[in-house]
Amino acid sequence: MLTIRFSRVGKTNKAQYKIVLQEKTAAPTGRHVEILGSYDPHSKQVVLKEERIKFWLEKGAQLSDTVHNLFISKEIIKDKKKAVKISKKKSEEKSEGEGGAEGVTEEKKDLPAGETEAPKAEEKVAEAPVEAEKAEAKEKEKKEEKKPEETPKEETKKE
Repeated sequence: MLTIRFSRVGKTNKAQYKIVLQEKTAAPTGRHVEILGSYDPHSKQVVLKEERIKFWLEKGAQLSDTVHNLFISKEIIKDKKKAVKISKKKSEEKSEGEGGAEGVTEEKKDLPAGETEAPKAEEKVAEAPVEAEKAEAKEKEKKEEKKPEETPKEETKKE
């Protein structure tokens, strides 16, 4: 099955994407059937071959979620935007690093009714007390290890 999706090109921290038509099973940077446009997320510049995109959509080509949302914003297709799913690994890298994964252009737009970004922030806040409790537990264990050593000394002093 053919799919239209991004293929990352450009330098480190300066991502640019080709919009390509390729087999769904092929690697995003692998062999493609046709280049249908380009996208620069930094300047928000989009160049598209609208006629060819419409041709391939009529032939049954599928769209990745991010490309689907881009085509809706550029009014090539008329549909509702899809929620873009970011894997846990990418979201963890983004939260750990200052710049995070800047090359990731997948944005969450029009989230389903039950999903919000607030629970993720609460989870991070909840992790901090858990880590503090772990540190306290380690300190208690160290104190308990020291207590048996102290008790024989105290007994010898009393005798």
